[in-house]
Amino acid sequence: MRSHLLNDTTAERYRRTVTEGVERVAAKLATTDRPFTGVGVDALAPVIDRIDLDRPLHDTAAVLDELEEVYLRDAVYFHHPRYLAHLNCPVVIPAVLGEAVLSAVNSSLDTWDQSAGGTLIERKLIDWTNERVGFGPAADGVFTSGGSQSNLQALLLAREEAKPGPDGWEGPADHARLRIFASEVSHFSVKKSAKLLGLGPDAVVSVPVDADKRMQTMALARELERCRGEGLVPMAVVATAGTTDFGSIDPLPEIAELCAQYGTWMHVDAAYGCGLLVSRKRRALLDGIERADSVTVDYHKSFFQPVSSSAVLVRDGATLRHATYHAEYLNPRRMVTERIPNQVDKSLQTTRRFDALKLWMTLRTMGADGVGQLFDEVCDLAEEGWRLLAADPRYDVVVEPRLSTLVYRYVPEAVTDPAQIDRANLYARKALFASGDAVVAGTKVDGRHYLKFTLLNPETTVADIAAVLDLIAGHAEQYLGESVDRVAS
Repeated sequence: MRSHLLNDTTAERYRRTVTEGVERVAAKLATTDRPFTGVGVDALAPVIDRIDLDRPLHDTAAVLDELEEVYLRDAVYFHHPRYLAHLNCPVVIPAVLGEAVLSAVNSSLDTWDQSAGGTLIERKLIDWTNERVGFGPAADGVFTSGGSQSNLQALLLAREEAKPGPDGWEGPADHARLRIFASEVSHFSVKKSAKLLGLGPDAVVSVPVDADKRMQTMALARELERCRGEGLVPMAVVATAGTTDFGSIDPLPEIAELCAQYGTWMHVDAAYGCGLLVSRKRRALLDGIERADSVTVDYHKSFFQPVSSSAVLVRDGATLRHATYHAEYLNPRRMVTERIPNQVDKSLQTTRRFDALKLWMTLRTMGADGVGQLFDEVCDLAEEGWRLLAADPRYDVVVEPRLSTLVYRYVPEAVTDPAQIDRANLYARKALFASGDAVVAGTKVDGRHYLKFTLLNPETTVADIAAVLDLIAGHAEQYLGESVDRVAS
């Protein structure tokens, strides 16, 4: 069994084995003609259930053959131009190379004596991103597993930094009085974080949005004033730079002014919109982000990185002390005075992958402008797609995109019942997925069912969008026709 361990004596076996796996995946990518096979859980589950994990195959080729049957054949392939559903991007090759390197070396980024150069590379990338945000030399941050964890850590810091109220409230002990303000279309992780942080059920105040799905700052001002008037503590405002459903960007400068006025922590959830940091055309959409106290960035969304690759950034690195714990076996306090850089001092995680290497390889190969160009291309595509939808009488499109998301609804002229239209859109999405011809997402707007394109593939074209819209209309019309036939019979 030792022959399976990766070490100096098995280096050649490692090379052959990984090459065989890469060749299988490369062949699959080259021959994939649709994003999904359409397989259902009832068909795939028995295939996996019958595998006996206590009876190994003892042969890499046989394992790869089996993997083809249970995974590769039916995987949802984000690189296909008609995968248009969620915030999943096709990945760039330098990052995949980085993934292969970091998995083999297997550094853990918690302490210097487990990572050395990896620690410094991650710190360099945090500094680089902070400069792009506009933070000063006191800024810091750490890589995380994703936007939800980044938001959780940012709100933990906000809770610990919450200022006393006028009656002498002394800190985080009285959690029931803390309030977080976020728009009604903010990410669900804000509410989940509040619960994990031990805040009350009313801790998150939902702020209305305007017609463009951006937080209404006048409504935010009213809520902040009401909070203060009721003796509550405005712990944080979460501004979103790229909402999941609409790609909308909250008015950051105005929110920053209100946070300064009320002494409230400002967090910007830029998990989606962080690609604007390297955009040559749209960077101004993030103006005001430099005034935030903390920022979430997901490189695995708009920097075209493999999952996972995210970070939480803070304007004042000293606030990261709220996540610091010292263990004698790992990061004893003496290491601070010895200036030994341990990333676990900043992180909610202990053992942590060297995910920063993927971004490092990307920037050293393509450069920031190369990544920004790809993100600009998908934003340009969304603008073209919006014009196509706006001109198509079969569809109602909600808002003009700021990033690369389009939310729309099939609206047949002959049908006036909103519930029937809901069912037609739901059916069309499910039928499209079952066909495997394309994958789109869905959401609700004002209680009604809508469909969603999340455009993160520069290889997707306007012709692809038009073809998928025709497929959706065809499925919806089929459903409506069958409904009429059922009623008639």
